[in-house]
Amino acid sequence: MLSGRLGLEKARIPHADRHGLVWLDRGRLDVEDGCLRFVTAGGGDLRAGSYQIPHQSVSIVLLGPGSSVTHDALRLLARHGCALAAIGEGAVRFYTAPPLMPDSSQVARAQVKLWADPETRMEVARAMYAIRFGEIVRTRDIEVLRGQEGARIKRSYQLAAERHGVVWRGRNYDRENPTAGDLPNQAINHAATAMRAAACVAVAAVGAIPQLGFVHEESGQAFPLDIADLYRHDVVLDIAFGAVKESDKNGGSIERATRRRAAILMRQKSVIPTMIDRIKLLLGVEKDAAPEQETG
Repeated sequence: MLSGRLGLEKARIPHADRHGLVWLDRGRLDVEDGCLRFVTAGGGDLRAGSYQIPHQSVSIVLLGPGSSVTHDALRLLARHGCALAAIGEGAVRFYTAPPLMPDSSQVARAQVKLWADPETRMEVARAMYAIRFGEIVRTRDIEVLRGQEGARIKRSYQLAAERHGVVWRGRNYDRENPTAGDLPNQAINHAATAMRAAACVAVAAVGAIPQLGFVHEESGQAFPLDIADLYRHDVVLDIAFGAVKESDKNGGSIERATRRRAAILMRQKSVIPTMIDRIKLLLGVEKDAAPEQETG
């Protein structure tokens, strides 16, 4: 059994009888004698060699840069309900994932039930803010919640800048020209993109519905944005301002520095596994549902 990355092999996921996620890069995913096999010349975290992938006991394969996959491999993964996601270096980008077919619809059903009732939707939103700020927010008005978030995140920017010794002149983000801001603002943008990619992986892994957010509403990735925001005031800012400090010292691209730091910190802090656990906590899914039996 290959060991996972970012602590993913320890993540609890909807497949009651499966062990986790496997991260592969710089190789070819193929089928040999009816078995899924990954052949790599090395250069990544795996040494050069041929590895048999236990697709019947893995929930999702995360395929990184420098990799290819054959039609036979896709067919085998689909037959056994093992998902495949194309991701960027260090999981700082989430490119695509075929539909995930978990053994149970428990997570999706719980999400829809909570989202469809305005009262329970608000309760989940309040729980998200409680996770972020460590206290129960009394208001039940979503606009008031968003206003409180804005005030707190402004203070978080300043504290993170002071912690890393970075000059902070305020948040300045132009969606039409994201590179127009200073280095701290650019780094925050890149760090937020990396965190959103991690949230997309977590949402795909549990079989939740990306479009149904509790705080975010319009985006087709509303729920991943909700989950990514749980890490916005601490991990995202630690990534961003730490990358600015590194860039000031060593030079080079701020985007590259931010992505590299994001990959390291997300692994150290087990971000994706904690996202998976928090999704289950927020949706009231205490343990994995038993697989439903197919009827012929």
